[in-house]
Amino acid sequence: MELSVEKPESVMKLYDEKTGTWRFVKTDKGPSKSMEIVEKTLRRLGLSKNEVRVYLYLARAGEHKASEISEVLSLHRTETYRILRDLEKRGLVSSVFEKPLKFIATPFEKALDILIETKKMKINLLEKKKGKLISLWLSFPKLEVENERKEVFQILEGEEQINLKADEILSATKKEFSIFVSECEIANFYHSGFLDKLEKTSKRNLKVRLLANYSPKSCFFLE
Repeated sequence: MELSVEKPESVMKLYDEKTGTWRFVKTDKGPSKSMEIVEKTLRRLGLSKNEVRVYLYLARAGEHKASEISEVLSLHRTETYRILRDLEKRGLVSSVFEKPLKFIATPFEKALDILIETKKMKINLLEKKKGKLISLWLSFPKLEVENERKEVFQILEGEEQINLKADEILSATKKEFSIFVSECEIANFYHSGFLDKLEKTSKRNLKVRLLANYSPKSCFFLE
């Protein structure tokens, strides 16, 4: 006998201020994939897992007290206050001046702009420090080591790291470039523009060979 059990993630708990009661609302599973993409993006932009949860809850549910947020998301109240203050410092959350104190999320589009600009500023700062860091590194005394040539390999994880390494290898290749990719990797390389780079490179003196499993998805991206 097979039992169908509703997953906890498909139910959201909301507080109704008018009646002073909690309501359990069944959520649609359809947008769950889209929400997962949003959460991952916010994590990549520097927010912690719980910061993402708190921000997205406020962005979707509107202004709430810290105690309500703590209850809904099953977070300790002290941690909830800390997260709210950290989000407020970043410009992602604001306090509503009334008693009891409530918090409201910065609109999602503006929040993205803030996080992206912050990321850009950090990258620009690192680029400015790059020359100094290299000079410091070269100033260190070199250790005597045997330069024995060995075969090495790397295990990379994440689309960004794979794309960067693929670009690096392609740029350094002189005669022939061979690559085997799965269906998922083909989609990634297509959206990142790497397949276009391969096509342009193949029109020059470099020989390019791409191997992939034959499937409708592979044909779609490679045709």
